[in-house]
Amino acid sequence: MMTERPRFSTWEQAVQWLRDQPDQRELVLAAYYDDPLLAAADRYHRSEEWAAIRPLLPTARGTALDVGAGRGIASYALARDGFEVTALEPDGSALVGAEAVRALARESGLPIQVTQEFSERLPFADASFDVVFARAVLHHTRDLNAACAEFFRVLKPGGRLLAVREHVISREEDLEAFLQVHPLHSLYGGENAFRLPQYEAAIRQAGFRLEQVSSPLESPINYAPQTRQSLQREIAARATRNLPVVRDLARQVFSIPGVWPLVLPVLTRIDHRPGRLYSFVANRPL
Repeated sequence: MMTERPRFSTWEQAVQWLRDQPDQRELVLAAYYDDPLLAAADRYHRSEEWAAIRPLLPTARGTALDVGAGRGIASYALARDGFEVTALEPDGSALVGAEAVRALARESGLPIQVTQEFSERLPFADASFDVVFARAVLHHTRDLNAACAEFFRVLKPGGRLLAVREHVISREEDLEAFLQVHPLHSLYGGENAFRLPQYEAAIRQAGFRLEQVSSPLESPINYAPQTRQSLQREIAARATRNLPVVRDLARQVFSIPGVWPLVLPVLTRIDHRPGRLYSFVANRPL
């Protein structure tokens, strides 16, 4: 019989409980909730996910707003790559919130300022930033359209929005199924997901030019901490019901150069997993 997980009143309590569970170590590491924080942030900066994000950032370094900064791992990565960073995080906690980011900034000596506020009401002047970076943020917003409009407002003309690792559902009725299997929602709540057209419409209606939408299987931005090889092994196992001979053959086929790009569009069309991850790149026109 499965033991029911406890419920907590704050996200900090939920994450602390998770960190105390020996059987959740893999999840803690994947979410960068481990300590020391500086080592976790450095691991994110060296990850395949960030290596895929880096080419999407403007070549000319400038000011960056990290929305929903959490512990500050993306703020750290942006600052390490030459940006002057403002971390926006409404939670003030020392484990998963603004105080954690402040401690990280002090220890690393990087140019990271911290502001405690929500995405829908940014306390910044128009055209303040060259980049708005949002990692797993849009699906948490209370007003998706308002948040995107604020991102547009504070970006300079020609500035770029990167909204990465956003949960997507195919139908509204899929939301409950996603929430039931989410490994952290049962601890505190707060998770959500929108349909892909809702994200795209909110970004465009804010005034952005939507440049790129990456699907769950095409980029490590979405499938990290898995690698392409581990992802292909998982898909081969699922597609063949883990029958050894057929599974191994499928793995070999996927590894043939040129095959994966051919099967990716097909897999994307049939992938309707509730909560799968998409990422978006959009520019504010000049």
